[in-house]
Amino acid sequence: MARFPLPSVPSRLIEVEVAGSPRRGAEVAVLVPAGAGEPVAGVPHSGKPGEVRRLPGGDVHWLVGIGEGEPAQWRTAGAALAREAADVKAVQVELGGDVTGDQVAELTLGALLGGYRFKVTADSGRPALRTLRLVTPEGGHQRIVDRVRALAEASALARDLANTPSNIKNPEWLADTAARLAAEVPGLTATVRDEQWLAAQGFGGILAVGGGSASPPRLIELTYRPRGAVRHLLLVGKGITFDTGGLSIKPADGMHLMRTDMAGGGAVIAAARAIASLRLPVRVTALVPAAENHVSGSSYRPGDVVRHYGGRTTEVANTDAEGRMVLADALAYGIRRFTPDAVIDVATLTGAMKVALGLRTGGLFATDDKLADGIREAGASVGEAWWRMPLLDAHADAVRGELADVKQAPGGPGGITAALFLREFTEGLPWAHLDIAGPARAEKPYAEVVPGATGFAARTLVAFAESFGTDQAVR
Repeated sequence: MARFPLPSVPSRLIEVEVAGSPRRGAEVAVLVPAGAGEPVAGVPHSGKPGEVRRLPGGDVHWLVGIGEGEPAQWRTAGAALAREAADVKAVQVELGGDVTGDQVAELTLGALLGGYRFKVTADSGRPALRTLRLVTPEGGHQRIVDRVRALAEASALARDLANTPSNIKNPEWLADTAARLAAEVPGLTATVRDEQWLAAQGFGGILAVGGGSASPPRLIELTYRPRGAVRHLLLVGKGITFDTGGLSIKPADGMHLMRTDMAGGGAVIAAARAIASLRLPVRVTALVPAAENHVSGSSYRPGDVVRHYGGRTTEVANTDAEGRMVLADALAYGIRRFTPDAVIDVATLTGAMKVALGLRTGGLFATDDKLADGIREAGASVGEAWWRMPLLDAHADAVRGELADVKQAPGGPGGITAALFLREFTEGLPWAHLDIAGPARAEKPYAEVVPGATGFAARTLVAFAESFGTDQAVR
């Protein structure tokens, strides 16, 4: 039970209105391109993306830089305005006839997410921008805003779930919250599997990882089956609600951030909810194996051999490589039980990805070029960057086991060998592994991102499902 007043989950985002005329009482913001030259409302402004100035009095209240007009710069502008105008109720921006749909989408996305805040506090009186009004004669922009809102809500929900502190967010809480959220969306159903069911069905990986905690594991299963859908997409997200590292315990520095170690699972839950809300023409099954990796006399050990769902065995080398253990069970179960057309898993899996790609780009491994290209294009369309990494067969033998079928953490290039381990459980299906260890968290704001959990990957999954549902030629 929550002992502190949690923010609402999902967070409430600002309203974005599209209208043909200004609204009385709403403060006016003017978008300033780079190199505008002349002062705006008598005030000089560089037009740099995200530069916001508040003007005292007059008809114009805010100046907002949009740079050279690239859509991503409009996202930065929208986010900066939402942060700077947090103490007013409504702001309106007049859009000219030359403003593109992409620019409107990015401005809206930035405004919706840029002012996001998650804080466990008794103080509910914090001022916040409530409404952004886009004044434009182009009525078609409303459809764009509606779609972007669904994407932003997915990112915000993924942030909410990852930001929730782990003294509240155990596997049961995450499962119950996912079930509550699913019940709010027509066509989306949730099934929660408890530890007894997991034991009866042979989910050795999830049970091993969760065995050291007083909070037993869960498997969250979300199902969306729209009438007429011919494609079936399986999404699997790592749901480690807190990760001490187990007996291979982590250093104290940074361990507090491990409340976000279920960011992949949060992205999958949020994406499934958005896909159903948008009524996309694709069948989706979403699985989140949820466990807490803790230290006790019942923790699993280095040197153990674990039998996963379906029978394949794993030789444990490092109990802090727990994400691949729970994902292996969920992948094997999802593929055998549902026979999907394609599989995507998402996880904060390896520190190696942070070293390789930094904190703003996700690592993408895939067995299928078309699937990989589709994910990269989907990410680019919603402002999330992915870099394809190699599944090097030269390292495939490293994951072959001596005491068991496979080795869990054989060393070598960590991100690659982790992906190769997971590939052993994908049965040759088109499969992609998204390692978001870097971009799942942020220490400082940039564009629409704020410190804390970022919600990274949720928008990509929705955008990919949108195209996957209408594309008949993945294989």
